[in-house]
Amino acid sequence: MSYKPNTICVQSGYTPKNGEPRVLPIYQSTTFKYESSEQMGRLFDLSESGYFYTRLQNPTNDAVAAKICELEGGAAAMLTSSGQAATFYSLFNICGAGDHIVASSAIYGGSFNLIAVTMKRMGIEATFLHPDVSEDELAAAFRPNTKAVFAEVLANPALVVLDIEKFARQAHAHGVPLIVDNTFPTPINCRPFEFGADIVTHSTTKYMDGHATAVGGAIVDSGNFDWLAHADKYPGLTTPDESYHGVTYAKDFGKAGYITKATAQIMRDLGSIQSPQNAFLLNLGLETLALRVERHCQNALAVAKHLESHPKVSWVNYPGLESSRYHELAKKYLPKGSSGVISFGVKGSREDAVHFMDSLKLGAIVTHVADARTCLLHPASTTHRQMTDEQLLEAGVTPDLIRLSVGIEDVDDIIADIDQALEKID
Repeated sequence: MSYKPNTICVQSGYTPKNGEPRVLPIYQSTTFKYESSEQMGRLFDLSESGYFYTRLQNPTNDAVAAKICELEGGAAAMLTSSGQAATFYSLFNICGAGDHIVASSAIYGGSFNLIAVTMKRMGIEATFLHPDVSEDELAAAFRPNTKAVFAEVLANPALVVLDIEKFARQAHAHGVPLIVDNTFPTPINCRPFEFGADIVTHSTTKYMDGHATAVGGAIVDSGNFDWLAHADKYPGLTTPDESYHGVTYAKDFGKAGYITKATAQIMRDLGSIQSPQNAFLLNLGLETLALRVERHCQNALAVAKHLESHPKVSWVNYPGLESSRYHELAKKYLPKGSSGVISFGVKGSREDAVHFMDSLKLGAIVTHVADARTCLLHPASTTHRQMTDEQLLEAGVTPDLIRLSVGIEDVDDIIADIDQALEKID
């Protein structure tokens, strides 16, 4: 039976049998017992499914990954220790030294640094383009050794809405998958697979957890990209893996091939597994995800409209506003709302922006975004401070940009707090 997202959030992933715990248990064990060495050997050969070491798989984690997979409408999914690990694994699973990535420039600063600096040291080059580029300009960025396209559905913190179908068309025309980060919209507001994306990543630390209690990430594969049709580009998926006695992931595991390789090979060797305790906390957050996202969006739209009319605010960027240049794309890809995140600028100097932030009583200055509590940050001097001024502008991060993550408190209280802080600016 097919369920709607609200029901999936509560019910999916774990179904207890008669007499079993109603709530998903925490399997707080690093290892699992078997009766014979032969069966353990089959597990290590990937010829039999099961659990033997939590660095690879854990029942708690798998249940939560299955819930996220169903929410996204995917074929297979896995959890990672952080959103940053999910981004890295999603790319490194199909890229290596000598390969090339086409990436949106309007992405989270940490993701930009990962791709532009760290993966470059690994021999993986990248071309960054603003997501608003024409289709011809996007096509021109591809090379024979391009292995993936990476972008954010809703950019952090620039709030650029990605034209998913445009990027998917060009990715597929060049025989590569489109990987998108869907952290801000969550599958409640956007299901990228329905618009042609192939792989979705999440920082589950944000809205999915929703309470700033558990760092984590997730990768979901649609199962739609035909790796075997592009076998020469992806030998890691289409030729035998000798470390598993000749397993060929795309052939032997079908639609689960990409995630199986990421789990059995990349997670085996790099080990960025999410702890079962964190997966348990993530699952609690997921149960209320649909409810919270709806409230976040309602509050954020009200706050954005208020800021737009405030005399001490120079500009406001929120896709839900009719004045937003991304309003039409938002109506197409994010019809239920974009997120609770707003970016805006305060009239005056950077010092005025800092004074405003320091004067808030309800809103907290934290290195975080997208949880139940209202919080804010100045990205140019924090999360994106490694980037040059030119790179900041390409990412849509101006020096005066304040990223406001609107929580689920009473919206009147949020607006009153903003007003009293703005009044303190001369």
